[in-house]
Amino acid sequence: MRFALSTEQLDFAAELRKILEAGQVPAAVRAWSTGDTDKGRALLRQLAEMGVFGLIVDEKYDGADATPVDLVVALIETGRAALPGPVIESAAVIPALLQRLPDASTAQQWLPALASGESLGTITFDDPQRGIALDAEAADVVLVGAGGRLALGEVSATDALHQADVADSAAQLSSIDPARKLFRVATGTTLADGDEVAAALDYAFDIGVLACAAQLLGAGRSILEQTTTYAKQRKQFGRVIGEFQAVKQQLADVLIALDLAEPLVYRAALTLDSADRARDVSAALVACGDAAHRAARVGLQVHGAIGYTAECDLSLWLTRVTALRTAWGTADFHRGRIAAALREPAAV
Repeated sequence: MRFALSTEQLDFAAELRKILEAGQVPAAVRAWSTGDTDKGRALLRQLAEMGVFGLIVDEKYDGADATPVDLVVALIETGRAALPGPVIESAAVIPALLQRLPDASTAQQWLPALASGESLGTITFDDPQRGIALDAEAADVVLVGAGGRLALGEVSATDALHQADVADSAAQLSSIDPARKLFRVATGTTLADGDEVAAALDYAFDIGVLACAAQLLGAGRSILEQTTTYAKQRKQFGRVIGEFQAVKQQLADVLIALDLAEPLVYRAALTLDSADRARDVSAALVACGDAAHRAARVGLQVHGAIGYTAECDLSLWLTRVTALRTAWGTADFHRGRIAAALREPAAV
């Protein structure tokens, strides 16, 4: 089967990239790291106006009712820009989860605000491989998925939505990426439970894995672009370092790794509703994680010591890639899922 993005999807990606390049994302990321989310939320609202947060939201909840491929196209661009905030959770995981609950009232209550960018949401799963609540401090909707149960986080009702109670500083955890504010959130009021909820949580987790893979792919491409530009400018021994074969070869290896990982992301987007879902999203995350990690290593080597300093923008992508590689499960966890899926036919 031949797959290619449509003209509309390519134009959508180009427009998002233009907005993010003009939005001074590195400054917003640094501000977010210090607790100032104003610049970041302004950027997120701009993306919401472009429909990013409502892509997979049904029209009856004021969404675009688009495809997972459209979502991947958008999330690659947010990864390329290293955009701060719970983008994966707000644009992918929570919309997918709420629309699969047996009771539509919860979706009706929260999805329109999430789709419009008026609110941000985050979620934590009880499985240690499924992470903790990202940016619970800044989120308006905090959810906890525990087995077959979906509940609010430890919240206080402040308005129509809810905010996590993060007054206890012990709840905050550190991340290698300062812009990723991590919090432990206790389970509060139950919203729904049962087998259908368990299935919805599994689907939501898998779409989170896919979204993470897309962001890693975008981040890896951005690192490659920044490194290539730097290699064409910096001189050593009277020549730009990009002319040296050793540098060219490493950059070519990064490009090949990213190009080989990209089809796995789109395949996973196309098979989300099939029996191959878990295998395909895990394969996408492993491939994109490895490719982005290779890009980060080469980027740091080519830039030299300046590359990991806080003053250098490259450091924002280096720490983001390192954090995202395990944010939705380690490589060993996902390789285990792939192996289990490959063994299953023989066991029948």
